[in-house]
Amino acid sequence: MTDELLIKFLLKETSEEENTAIQEWLAADPANISSFIQFEKIWEAGKTLAPQSKVDEEQAWNKFREKTSQLKKEAVVLPLKKNYTWLKVAAVFVLAIGAWTLYQLMTPVAYTNLTASNEVLIKTLPDGSELTINKNSQLSYASDFKNDRSVRLDSGEVFFNVAHDKTRPFVIEADQVSVEVVGTSFNVKHSMKKTEVIVETGIVKVRLGNEEIRLIKGERVSISNNSKKLVKAQSEDQLYNYYRSKLFIFKGTPLSEVAEVLNEAYGVHISVDPAAEKHTLFTTLKLTSTLDYNLDLICDALQLTRSGNQQDILLSNKK
Repeated sequence: MTDELLIKFLLKETSEEENTAIQEWLAADPANISSFIQFEKIWEAGKTLAPQSKVDEEQAWNKFREKTSQLKKEAVVLPLKKNYTWLKVAAVFVLAIGAWTLYQLMTPVAYTNLTASNEVLIKTLPDGSELTINKNSQLSYASDFKNDRSVRLDSGEVFFNVAHDKTRPFVIEADQVSVEVVGTSFNVKHSMKKTEVIVETGIVKVRLGNEEIRLIKGERVSISNNSKKLVKAQSEDQLYNYYRSKLFIFKGTPLSEVAEVLNEAYGVHISVDPAAEKHTLFTTLKLTSTLDYNLDLICDALQLTRSGNQQDILLSNKK
């Protein structure tokens, strides 16, 4: 699709045949709609410059045509109307393109920060997507979220329930890992050691460098910062969901993983003696219960030893 034809379309000077061609182009690919929206933004900027411009319209238009023909080898040059109405606006449009491009290059994308400190935070983004943010998590989202649905997860864990929009994919960046969706729900956990994505509904694309995989409901991917590989597997439990469900659901969960999630939830340091790592747990505990109460239930067959400020806890076999 040529820039000249789009200009005529915005000026409402296209024929019925040209209108049909543009509509078919827009319907062919969501990316075309995004391109047209950007084009229209530049157009609006050009209109504000029009009353003040003293540019030589014919000369500017010729330069514009030369530029587009270099970028598009098969660009179509359309006949101009004799009154040059749209030619004059197009000349100013050339100036607007330069100004808009410079503005885009010089102005970084603004982001709005979100931090969950000591409690779980629920946030609805401008597009209607709902985020449940686990405590001790930091992220940010593009301030112009209506046009740029991008999120940066610096650290922590977030459950995303994304509003459906085919024309604008929802993208999450966590260091070198990229997660892209249209409308689905999934959990992302990101730390210095690894990044993990678990899908509850829909389809999620996860990228790392040139590698990309697709996840569906019940699948997960783990990316270790050491291996830098996408490792796909089935999600076998709902333990990751504890900060939303308020339940720790252990189904044959290794004791080391039990300790890890309790450390995260209660802000303590529980370690497991290597001799006790063979133990697994089958039970459901409440997040609203105290740590001591839950430990009493867990340690029926284990020995618990506290040290330091009582926040350092060792789980070992009973002697």
